[in-house]
Amino acid sequence: MASTDYDVLVDMGFDKERVALAVKKTGGLQGALEWLEETQDKPLEELVGSSATVLDEDDPNAEPPALKIGEEAHSLVCADCGKKFRSEAQASFHGAKSGHLNFEESTEEIAPLTEEEKKAKLAELREKLAAKRSTMSDQDKIDKKKNEDIRKKSTKETQDIKEDLQKKEQIKEAAAKRREKVAEVAAKEKIRAKIAADKEERRLKAEKEKAARDGRAPPVPVAASPVATTSSPISSKPASAYTETRLRLQTTSGNVQKSFPVDTTLFEVAAALGAESGFEAHSFVQNYPKKVFDQIDFGQTLKELGLVPSASLIVR
Repeated sequence: MASTDYDVLVDMGFDKERVALAVKKTGGLQGALEWLEETQDKPLEELVGSSATVLDEDDPNAEPPALKIGEEAHSLVCADCGKKFRSEAQASFHGAKSGHLNFEESTEEIAPLTEEEKKAKLAELREKLAAKRSTMSDQDKIDKKKNEDIRKKSTKETQDIKEDLQKKEQIKEAAAKRREKVAEVAAKEKIRAKIAADKEERRLKAEKEKAARDGRAPPVPVAASPVATTSSPISSKPASAYTETRLRLQTTSGNVQKSFPVDTTLFEVAAALGAESGFEAHSFVQNYPKKVFDQIDFGQTLKELGLVPSASLIVR
C-alpha cells in the first residue's frame, strides 16, 4: 500500500501499529479499512500474534505481496462471489473473512482508487464506526439499567429480610412482656391469697379464744369445698393436666387438624401451617368464646391462650 494511504488512516485517528498491520495484511485502502473495522474490538497483541502465524506458514521473513509503484497490475477473481482484487493479500483477506476458497487469475487491470473514491470509502467507514459506537452506547445503557434493576432487587430483598427479622423480634419481645405480666398477676394473686388466709387464720384464732373464755365449744371451720363421694360424678380432667392440644384450623382452601404440645406458641402454629399448606396466617379467630388472636399474641403458648385441650380457629 502506498504511504499516502497509511497517512490517511493515521490521520483518521487509527493506531499506527494497527494501520501498519492493516497495510501489511491487505495491501489496499479498501481492504485495510475493512480489516480495521473488523478487528477494532480485538487487542493489539492478539492481532500481532495472528499476523505472525499467517506469515510464518511460508517464510518467517515474508510479507504480504502488494503492488509497487510502476508495477504492472494483475487481478485475482473470486470464483465464488465474483469480486476482483488487485493483490494476493487482498484476496487472502477476503478468503479469510468470507470463507471463499476458489480464486482465479485475471488479466484485467484494476485501477487504483481515485481521491473521490478514497473520500467516499472514508466517509462510509466513519458512518459505520459512528453507528457501531451508537449501538455500543445503547447497549451500555441497557446493561447499566439491568445492573441497576439487579441492585434494587437485591436491596429490596435485603430490606424485606431485615423487616421480617425485626417483626419476629417484636413478637418475641411482646411475648416476653406478656409472660412477665402474667407472672406478675399470678404473684399478686398469690400474695392476696396469702393475706386472705392469714386474715382467716387470725379470725378463727380470735373466735376460739373467745369461745374458750365463754365456755363454749370452738366454732367448726367451714370446709372450702365439699368432699367428693363415690356417688358424685367424676370431675373432668383439668386443662393444666394436658400435654397436648388438638387444633382445627379453618383456611380458605380447607380445614387442617393437627395436634401440638401445649407449650407451642401461636407463631409456631402459623409457621407449621404455612409449611404444610403454604397459607400465611396473620391472625386467628375463635368463635366461642369470641376472641381474636393477632400477631401481638403470637408469642404466647396455646396453654396461656386457653386453647387446651382443643380449639377451633379461623385462619386469616
